[in-house]
Amino acid sequence: MHTSPDLRSAKSQRLMDRTEPHAWISTAVDRLWGQGALLGLEPLKGDASSRRFWRIRLNPDGARPPSAIAVDLGPDDVPSYVRALGLLREPLPNPPWLNVHAFLQKIGVAVPEIYVADTDARMLLVEDVGQLPLFEAAQTANAGDLYRLAVDELLIFHIRGTEQLNSNCLASEIAYDRRLFRWELQEFVKSGLGAITAAANYQGLTEELDELAARLDAFPRVFSHRDYHGHNLFIQRDGGSLRIRVIDFQDALLAPAAQDLAVLLTTRDTGRVITPRLERRLLDYYHATLLRRGASKLSYADFLTSYRYCVLQHALKIIGRFTSLAHQGKREYLNYIPSALQQAKRMLTPEFPILREVIDEFERTSQL
Repeated sequence: MHTSPDLRSAKSQRLMDRTEPHAWISTAVDRLWGQGALLGLEPLKGDASSRRFWRIRLNPDGARPPSAIAVDLGPDDVPSYVRALGLLREPLPNPPWLNVHAFLQKIGVAVPEIYVADTDARMLLVEDVGQLPLFEAAQTANAGDLYRLAVDELLIFHIRGTEQLNSNCLASEIAYDRRLFRWELQEFVKSGLGAITAAANYQGLTEELDELAARLDAFPRVFSHRDYHGHNLFIQRDGGSLRIRVIDFQDALLAPAAQDLAVLLTTRDTGRVITPRLERRLLDYYHATLLRRGASKLSYADFLTSYRYCVLQHALKIIGRFTSLAHQGKREYLNYIPSALQQAKRMLTPEFPILREVIDEFERTSQL
């Protein structure tokens, strides 16, 4: 990692105007690659966080890449659930993005190279891993082959990452446990079901959600990306082959292995490329690889059960979270709720009859 000491800023720069940090970007590019290297900036669409991104076009020569990405880490180091549940003591010595990045590099995950890290200004200059997300690539190529690459990269997290994880990585201190699963499910109740007046009449819903969180809590945990989906994974050509590049990893934690797979194979509109048949093939491939490497902690039947519960919980979380974002004016997230409803209904089992009624009611009465 290249960190420029002279880019460390005084307090006035730490409190810089976050609306247009172009001056920092220009200075960083000039000092790293020379004056005249910067050709232009293109704001990139972020996701639901407060972080912001720009693609930087560079004057090509043999000593610099054609582009790079500037990252504004935003005002918050940790997501809301970490603060709400008191999972970490703040302030942290370094932003989680940098902390987790160091560990991922150590275990061999294909994360972007860091060119400049200015923690005072909360700005990064990093490698541009391309403009072809896995989800988009899979719509015009062999989805099975591409998603198998994503599973191979995920296995580095789950096997090597779990084996080597220690207290130097923040992820070792945060676990997807009963409290966190239940906290996320509460957003489903408050935001997702807020429009259904009849939801309050469903006696026993709280007990079923408690039971789902308890069942998830019982599964063994591995080092997990947490948001491992097809828009956070990019396809790059490496010589004559393809490889996966991984971004948006700063919220890594310990979780049931199936949680990452649930996100990869079912989140948002992934159903457009992941058929039930392909889903089963990828699950088979993942578990068979664990067995071959002596890393399986669950029987195949228990693994499939854990996957079913993880998909169900993730879908409910998405319904609540994206409904909340829509209420904040980000109405594009409503487009993903029908898919989440279908995933939840697909994974419901007889022991959750009230939840099935609630989901059916939501589907009938919500304005999507």
